[in-house]
Amino acid sequence: MNLFGLFFWRPLILTTFAALFGRMERNNKELIKGTAAIGFSAILWGFDGVVLTPRLHGLDVGYVVFMLHFIPFVLMNIFMFNEYKQLKNFFRQDYITFSLIAVFGGAMGTMAMVKALFLVNFQELSVVVLLQKLQPIFAISLAAILLKEKIKKNFIFWAGLAIVASYFLTFGISLPNMHTDRNTVYAALLAVLAAFSFGSSTVFSKKALMNFNFKTATFFRYGFTSVIMLVYVLVFGKYTQIAQTSEIHWFLFVLIGLTTGSGAIFIYYFGLRRVRAMEATISELLFPISAIFFDYVVNGSIMSPVQLISAAVMVFAIIKLNN
Repeated sequence: MNLFGLFFWRPLILTTFAALFGRMERNNKELIKGTAAIGFSAILWGFDGVVLTPRLHGLDVGYVVFMLHFIPFVLMNIFMFNEYKQLKNFFRQDYITFSLIAVFGGAMGTMAMVKALFLVNFQELSVVVLLQKLQPIFAISLAAILLKEKIKKNFIFWAGLAIVASYFLTFGISLPNMHTDRNTVYAALLAVLAAFSFGSSTVFSKKALMNFNFKTATFFRYGFTSVIMLVYVLVFGKYTQIAQTSEIHWFLFVLIGLTTGSGAIFIYYFGLRRVRAMEATISELLFPISAIFFDYVVNGSIMSPVQLISAAVMVFAIIKLNN
């Protein structure tokens, strides 16, 4: 990485960790466990977004999302079949909550993010991942509405600054050209849609974890999402994609499903149960930071000076949203 990139990397990392450990010093061991678990899962997602999922390019997005949920869910049934007994404890609201988690976090959010990664074709992967981290703006807003978590003052200012920085992160100091930058524009919009979807899912997941443990929440998140995506695959005839699925695709499906997929979700829910939805967004900033690192190491990608400054401003604004 060049010296300019290193110059902006250091404060970006230090600011994030300062926010994390500042909260740890003021709170108990459960918060430490929670933030550490969420941070580790975020690093796994950063690796997945840059190294693994883009290599499924060429397959239908909906089919990919279905497989990434269905394969882990089948394996979960082998070891966690007893979780079905929890259905007798479900109320109508629980079915609604898990359905919303599946729609936003499993189906819509994942499809938007995977499609965005496919559109950039291994270019600007870091930008797509960073844009997805506008998620806290939506998560904090919904947490205030649905979970009655208090919004800190100056929310509008820092949220606005993050959105402005996200524009310069995507397009630099020039206006987008719809002829040459069309895929970038579409990818950016999809990344923002993913941010909204995952932000919503974080809040609904926190609501589910008020009544169920992290194992049960993960099991039914994948179960409900598998059913929804199965309907998509059948209705739109995407099951024919099986014939185009190569051995390396199957390997990636299983690898992602067990590690950066369901494995990361298990760890994430373990942590989310111990922290507020708003606090979880701080630890999740390790997602874009790790993605920038992996994108450089694996693909040799380096963001421009304007993009690096914008990334630093956006991450700083998101941190301030939670302080």
